[in-house]
Amino acid sequence: MVGDTGEPGQVPRRDRSGHRSVAQEDDVRIEAWAASREHCLAEAVVAMVECFADVSGVRPTGVDRIRLAEGSDDDLLAALLDEILYRLEAYGEVPVDVEADEAEGGLDVRLAVAGLADVRVTGEVPTDVGWNDLRLSPGPYGWSCAVTVDG
Repeated sequence: MVGDTGEPGQVPRRDRSGHRSVAQEDDVRIEAWAASREHCLAEAVVAMVECFADVSGVRPTGVDRIRLAEGSDDDLLAALLDEILYRLEAYGEVPVDVEADEAEGGLDVRLAVAGLADVRVTGEVPTDVGWNDLRLSPGPYGWSCAVTVDG
């Protein structure tokens, strides 16, 4: 599953995963890092959820699976977060845990979900994933990503 949240100024390390977010005027900037692309994507989902909900201690009521076709790394990040926002809006589902695995020709994602009514809402629910300054890429300490979600 996903790792620790990051402290401001924390330097990503090869053996750690995490995420952090910074609230801006009308949006939130999310950063995530992990040893693999798949774990980094999972961290990004958790970071986005933490922008608007406290899911700690919430038991999932279902499991959803998402299959994303292979694309550029940036496209995968945007598609995954867009899918989370779609499921939130269409079905009222919030991921309380997430796993992502590379699959032939794409990405398989498993979401343990709960209803929005079952979590403590702590902020404005994002409505859109911004393409400006969106990135998912490998680096010397594994993978990292950054994206802005609009409220």
